[in-house]
Amino acid sequence: MTGNYFAELVAAAAQSGYGVAGMASRTPADSLKSLVQRENPDKGVRVLEEDGQLVIDLHIKVTYGLNIAAAVKSISHKVKYIVEEATGLVVKRINVMVDDLMA
Repeated sequence: MTGNYFAELVAAAAQSGYGVAGMASRTPADSLKSLVQRENPDKGVRVLEEDGQLVIDLHIKVTYGLNIAAAVKSISHKVKYIVEEATGLVVKRINVMVDDLMA
């Protein structure tokens, strides 16, 4: 399994979460890349291995008026469940950064 597979799996799981309006760019370079090419499927996702377990960073946009803390908790649980079921690997930690609010 490649890092790209993990990133696409995580992005799909996160975007299916309640209140997620989309993925946000992790870096200014990602923002520029999105201007010149179609939507990157793993935009806003970074997957690292730490002590044989996965550490996932998510950068998301959420819908305005949403209970952000509840949404982040829900997304974290959903992503962890989907990744562990699909890969058999253990997710050590999920860091969710809300980078934008959408109307």
